[in-house]
This record gives sequence, structure tokens and C-alpha cells, in this order.
Amino acid sequence: MVGRHVVVVGAGPAGLAAADAALAAGARVTLVDSAEQPGGQYHRMLPDAYEAANPDVLQHGYNAFEQRSMRVIGHRRSTWLADTSVWAIERDDPSRAPLVHVLTGGLPRERRTLRPDALVLAPGAHDRVLPFPGWELPGVFTAGAAQALAKGERVAVGDRVVVAGTGPFLLPVAVSLLEAGSRVVEVLEAARAASATRGWLRKPWELAAQAGKTGELASYTAALARERVPYLPGRAVIEARGDGRVEEVVSARVRGDWSVVPGTERVTAADAVCVGHGFTPRLELAVASGCELRGSAPAEVFVEVDGEQRTSAPGVYAAGEVTGIAGAPAARAEGAVAGWFAAGGDPSARTLAPLRRARDQGRAFAERLAHAHPVGREWPGWLRGDTIVCRCEETDYAAVCAAAGDPVSSEARVARLGTRAGLGPCQGRMCGVTVAELRARLGAPDPDPAAPHRRPVAEPIRLAELAAPPAEREG
Repeated sequence: MVGRHVVVVGAGPAGLAAADAALAAGARVTLVDSAEQPGGQYHRMLPDAYEAANPDVLQHGYNAFEQRSMRVIGHRRSTWLADTSVWAIERDDPSRAPLVHVLTGGLPRERRTLRPDALVLAPGAHDRVLPFPGWELPGVFTAGAAQALAKGERVAVGDRVVVAGTGPFLLPVAVSLLEAGSRVVEVLEAARAASATRGWLRKPWELAAQAGKTGELASYTAALARERVPYLPGRAVIEARGDGRVEEVVSARVRGDWSVVPGTERVTAADAVCVGHGFTPRLELAVASGCELRGSAPAEVFVEVDGEQRTSAPGVYAAGEVTGIAGAPAARAEGAVAGWFAAGGDPSARTLAPLRRARDQGRAFAERLAHAHPVGREWPGWLRGDTIVCRCEETDYAAVCAAAGDPVSSEARVARLGTRAGLGPCQGRMCGVTVAELRARLGAPDPDPAAPHRRPVAEPIRLAELAAPPAEREG
């Protein structure tokens, strides 16, 4: 008997676990990812030309990941679509899972349409970077991009690197840069030490259950200490300077609300700065699928799921960062639960209890993280009128302010057309949440929290690819 057809989008920790669990429940699985290899950002693989004697040293949990990856991709009921992008989700029947339109292979890419019985969305998240004067200069990297180059290519983004932003992700990024050959001049954490400590020690009785994550962070801290890398809380990069590329960065002490403390500015020579202020979930596929979201602030919106990782949209499940930023262990647990139920697995299976415990522990960690490293409300005080907000269209802060204050262009869609912010190649992935947050602060909030993530065409597609007839629909 052929089981249900489950399509899993994303082959990171959550997606790979979902595929594994769905196969264990008897389903036929199609695993889709835009990368050539599974693993996502967390388990980004070295190219085949690089041979690591002990990959587990480079990545936490590599051996377990490799075993799961081989089990999933080599399974007779599994189809692995690497180098494949989901460009659209179509709900042709509101009572069942939507159609999944993909582009696969090299140029010219082939259009294919997948008709699943259930869809698991595990697309992950991307870096959130708050703008500051000079952030468009060459040499400014998102923390995730710098780590991807270091882990995936062993490429150092610079010789003298400043790592800045907020959150524990700064630590593994700095360690990856050191291993790739960069000199990390300093790590600047915008959260003040006292507030971060209060956040991390919130509900201290839960820390024992999160010992694995705590130990991982401790290992990164020890690695930075061995290399004598300064870790400075309560300090943020507020400007990057240079002639044609980054040559120096300006940092300053910031208060709890991230307003700059006057007179604390300091200039540091650097040829690269890696910045991360948390993560933005990739919600465009969930929004296109009709999933309800939770949260009202532009930067705090996630997919709403029930105890089985089921969304409000029929036949659609979600796992990983799209439901909350909680780290790889929680993503794996959520993915396994989602895959099991998407495949029609037995709801009384004994394997579900430890998965649910791990998921709940991960959600507690996410809550702790949010309290320890919130983005301060006063960060726009770093901006000047000529600070670029939308890098694709070179829209500056003054234009965003003018549109928000003009009754004619204060409506979000009109403002986008007038300022061009969010209409460039990235379609607002980098600036959408930031622009929405700035507009709300300026008195022109968008009533639709999904607006920054609403992209009917989820990925760029060439006109020739769009015009070509798709391959036969695959059920």
C-alpha cells in the first residue's frame, strides 16, 4: 500500500527531521531545498573538494546529521530535489494541501508542479540587520553570510573583523571566522550585561533541561577567550566608514532601549564588519498557503501551529524558525512531530513524548532568548536622513519619513510605490520588516502583520521559464 505523499520544503534540521519521520510513518516524501546539499545553514557542508578528517569538530552533531541525511536521501520512498526553489504556492482546492510550484536544475530551470497530500514548511529564517550609516559599503556582511562563507567555503571575509549585533549567534559566527583565518578584533553585544543576565536567568529551574544548548554556548565563549577576543556588552556599531569599502567602524555604548550614550563613540580599524540583530522567519510560503500568523509587531510574527505542528491551512504543517526562533534542537523536534502527523502517523506513538518534551524545552529557550536579547526601540536614533534603508532601491531614511508623514502616501502600498522600498530584487526580504517597523514608529502602521512577507511570486523566475509549459503534475 502506497502511503501519503508528503512534500517537505527545506532540508535544514527541521525539514530533514520531518522527512525522516514521514518516511518512518510510511509516507512517500519529496524533499525540496534550494541548496545542492542538505543541512541548511546550521549544517552547511564543505564542498566535495575539501576533506575534513573529523567533520564533527567543525559542526555540533555532524555525525547524527550525516546518518539522518543518508537515511532520508537513500530511502526508496524518498525523492530529493536539490538546487530547487519553490516559486509559488497555489490553493486550487481550499479543502486540501496546496499545489507546490518549483523550479529545478540548472539553466534553463525546469518548472514542475507537486500535488502533495500534506505539505511541511520548514524554510528557516534569514539574518535581520538593522540599518546604520555606511552599512551598504562593501565589507559589511550579515553574520549568517559570513558564517556561511567560513563554514561552507573556508573563506575569511576579512583580516580584521568586528562582529556586532545581539544574541548568542554572534558567538559561533566569531568562532567560525577565527577558524577560517580572520582576526576577530572584538564582539559587540548591544544588550547590556545586566539585562541579558536577567533574561538568561529567567525561570532558572528550566536551565537544567537546556544544558546542551548552554554547553554549546560555553564552548564558543571558551574559544573566544583562548584567542583573547574582547566581548563587550552594551555596545553597538552605529556607523561604517571607508573609501569604497569598510576601513573603520564607529561603535558606541547604548542604553537598554539602544539609544546612544553621548560621548562614548569609538573608532576601530577593520576591513569587515559582520552584523546580526536576530532573525526574520521566511514566511512568504506560509502566507501564500493561507496560514494564520501570531504576533502583531512586524519583527515578531510567526506561524501559528497546534500541538501536532498543524497550521490553520488544511494539509499544511510548519516547523523550525517559521514557528519561533528556538535553535536547531527544537527545530529537529518540531520537524519530527510535523512529519509524523503529516504522514498520518499514529498519534499515540511512544516516540512522540520525547519529541514533544524537546520541542517544549526549545520553546522555553526561545522565550529566554527573547527576554535576554530584545531589539531596543530607540535604534532608529542611529540613522541619518541619508542613511540607506532599502539597499536594492537605495531608498533612504528621509524618503521613508516623508512618505509616512504625507497623508497621500501614508498607506503602505502607496508608500512602497512612492519610495520603492521593498520593490527591488530581494522583494523586501532584507528591508521589509525594518521599513514596517519604522513606519509604525512614525505613526503609519500597516494593519496587516503579514504585509512584509506577502509575495505571491516567492522566488525570482525568468519570463522564459514562466512561459514554458510545466512538466506533468506530480502527485
